[in-house]
Amino acid sequence: MGTHASSIKLTQCACAILWCLLSAGIIFGFAALKPILLSEGVYNDSCPTVDVCIEQDLKLNKVFTISAVSTNATALLVGFILDHYGPRVCGFIGAGFLTLGALTISNSLNFLQVFFRFDQFLYGYIFLAIGGPFVFISSFQLANSFPKFSGMILALLTGAFDTSSAVFLLYRLVYQNYSKISLQQFFNWYLIVPIFITVCQLFIMPNESYKTLGTVQKLVIEGLDENGQLIPGDDGSQIIPDANERESLLSANNRDQLDHESFGFQGRRKSVYEEYVEESLIQKSGDLFGVLDGYSVLSQLKSPFFLLMCGFCTVQMIRINYFVATIKTQETYLLGDELSKILNDIFDIALPLGGVIAIPFIGLLLDNFKTITILIILFIISNIIGICGVISKFYPNLIGILLLVIYRPFYYTAVSDYSAKVFGFETFGTVYGLMMFISGLINYFQIYLDLLTKTIFKGNPNPINYILIGTTFISGGSLIFFIVSQTKKIKRIDLEIEAENSQEFEIPQ
Repeated sequence: MGTHASSIKLTQCACAILWCLLSAGIIFGFAALKPILLSEGVYNDSCPTVDVCIEQDLKLNKVFTISAVSTNATALLVGFILDHYGPRVCGFIGAGFLTLGALTISNSLNFLQVFFRFDQFLYGYIFLAIGGPFVFISSFQLANSFPKFSGMILALLTGAFDTSSAVFLLYRLVYQNYSKISLQQFFNWYLIVPIFITVCQLFIMPNESYKTLGTVQKLVIEGLDENGQLIPGDDGSQIIPDANERESLLSANNRDQLDHESFGFQGRRKSVYEEYVEESLIQKSGDLFGVLDGYSVLSQLKSPFFLLMCGFCTVQMIRINYFVATIKTQETYLLGDELSKILNDIFDIALPLGGVIAIPFIGLLLDNFKTITILIILFIISNIIGICGVISKFYPNLIGILLLVIYRPFYYTAVSDYSAKVFGFETFGTVYGLMMFISGLINYFQIYLDLLTKTIFKGNPNPINYILIGTTFISGGSLIFFIVSQTKKIKRIDLEIEAENSQEFEIPQ
């Protein structure tokens, strides 16, 4: 019976990884898809006298920008629906949007133009962008399938999300080297993906109630369930990852000793396990773990911990998505046609591989370095990428591209880790979702950055890149300075409390 149950769980995980690989972040393969769009004549009406023009390029980049905004803005809605209706409903909604996207781009809904006019490619790409988060985030519950390997499961799902941009790369390789499969043909075939997701939701995926995003984060970060207890293994034993930790935790071998008067996740009393693990995490995170845990959501959102991270997060998202949308034109201006084509081809391959390669190392960094150290690493890498991107030399640009594809999953994972550790697990879904939502909405302004580059700056990307480097330095520097000052303040208060306690218990001579 245990073997059968494990087989079902493995099948569920495999199905989720497969559909994430085919749909979760498919829109981020835009750079690879763009040559096909130009070849297929998308927005050709913008260039009545030439084959390719600035207006057509701006329209295409605008499609990606609005779609990227839609993806990030959808995260907050997904969290709400997950908490109220569960992952199966999210899976059906995601499959529905993916179906709409494929049908719209393939002209299968062309008859609707009789009733109202709409931009088929724009709306189709937006539908794909909305469907991705629904099928991706709703898969996180599967981390509970094998609690001992929850981190690995989430890493595989995240890697599948990053690798999904390769779908359009494979399409482009077939299109350019074997057969010019039209957009209509490709997206008609792509309908297999939402059909597969729907069938899986109906017959394979679990029926049990959904664990919130905060619960999943708690499981991954603390190794404890939502009740603060050790996770039972398949044989009923409790999983304790480290021998020293096992000895310390089980020194309180009377079960009555697991009750404690302090309160934790979802307002319940903390267990001894939880107190031990959280004390360890406070040390590992540099006194930042749980610093705003227990505060109201409104108080958390008004704190500099949220506002400064949201500012840094927004700038990084703009930089990443702006580069994905405009890499070809940027590199062409800096290096010329021949070298820019080489870099563009490298980027198309490196982007989906970046997440797969980086995920294991990201886990090691988050497990072994303090939160402030992680943020400093993000800050340094981001500035190096920016500097490499304004040098008119091949190798600095190549280094910048290779760093960017690794930095992208590192940045998203680090922001998620920061949100869980600083704000707590109970409000994680709201706080992290809102951060992504705000960052996504502000990303719309990259349309104007692209317009400025092509008009005011005559195609020169460097002025905008200098602005983005400057805002990265200011936003990241402000966040780091604030956190360093707060950790020093926390340590000072802790030392004062220790001094007071030592005086209170000092034995008189």
